Amino acid sequence: MYKSILVPVDILEEELTGNAVKHAVYLAKLSDAKMRLLHVLPISSAIINSYALGYPELKDKASVKAEEDLKKLADSIDLPVGQVSYSIAFGSPRDEIAVVASEVSADLIVIGSRRPNITTHLLGSNASGIVRYANTCVLVVR
Repeated sequence: MYKSILVPVDILEEELTGNAVKHAVYLAKLSDAKMRLLHVLPISSAIINSYALGYPELKDKASVKAEEDLKKLADSIDLPVGQVSYSIAFGSPRDEIAVVASEVSADLIVIGSRRPNITTHLLGSNASGIVRYANTCVLVVR
């Protein structure tokens, strides 16, 4: 059924991440698929300015913390070690998810989403952007 499942996660949103991972693990077990966890860190003007001023350690601290949290999450998943991987990207979640989905030849993206509120109606959500722009199937989990 599936060979490669991409699971974009927000390591600060445990409930959303947990729901998406639970569904992805179930599908990976059914089809013996590989699973890639992805966390996208935004590039803020503060990080860009820190690089311009010679303080790259700000980005490094953020990526180190994200990598530690992703490793913990990957280690907690009930799949064989070689079947689960993770990565971190910097930039727009929608764009980076599309890039990684292509790189890992994902045939499914599983992403968590919460109920829409006024903010998502005005700005849109990451999940809705991925559904609109993905070149593969997307499962949105609430």
